Amino acid sequence: MSSQFDLTDPENEALLGSCRQAKRIAVLTGAGISAESGLATFRGDGGIWSKFKPEELANMEAFLRNPERVWEWYQYRRDVLDSANPNPGHFALAAWERICPEFSLITQNVDGLHQAAGSTRVIELHGNLKVNRCQSCGAESDTEEIRFEGKVPKCGCGGMLRPGVVWFGEMLPEAAIREAFQSSQTCDLFLVVGTSAVVYPAASLPEIAKESGAAVLEINPEPTPITRWADFSIRGNAGDILPQLVEAISIKL
Repeated sequence: MSSQFDLTDPENEALLGSCRQAKRIAVLTGAGISAESGLATFRGDGGIWSKFKPEELANMEAFLRNPERVWEWYQYRRDVLDSANPNPGHFALAAWERICPEFSLITQNVDGLHQAAGSTRVIELHGNLKVNRCQSCGAESDTEEIRFEGKVPKCGCGGMLRPGVVWFGEMLPEAAIREAFQSSQTCDLFLVVGTSAVVYPAASLPEIAKESGAAVLEINPEPTPITRWADFSIRGNAGDILPQLVEAISIKL
């Protein structure tokens, strides 16, 4: 079912029923939910990768070849993030978590806005932009301690620090992907929010949930590969739809 969200539409009774009855919920979020907080998406018109080539900025070879350039780019992204705030979509998911016995929020985003909104059960598939990681010893620190000022920051062991995000060609964190798969296999409702659903293995998670018997709800401004088989597919922004949805199922924001 694909439609504009209208609480008075009888067709949405099945959707609301599934949301009210769900005891185990998994959510997959992508860049779209953070775009409403002013952070650029990675694909589509105006996306980050329409202005920069990923291979120049987000892989290990680029970092080893020109670490200053990579650090300059990521420091810029961190500075932008410092002025960004969670939006109503983030807060709605945090409110839903507070009343759901089992709630897992799986995100492809690296901005930490879900945590800033109050979500506590967050699985970060692609790392976190506010973390620094030593290329040599693997030690991590937050960005409050270190920032790029023209020279590549160093760890206490002498190794180069890098942003704590997953770059192209790197494996996802083993613990995060394992937990994400487990949540997808055991949930009874799976939400797909603000993601193009083309990057694997994250894009396989709603498929796994569907095959395991969960209802799948997609919230996205544009259709995606998931739309044709999702149980419910709503066109719109997460910041508009999610607050309406959680209020409709009697969750206090």
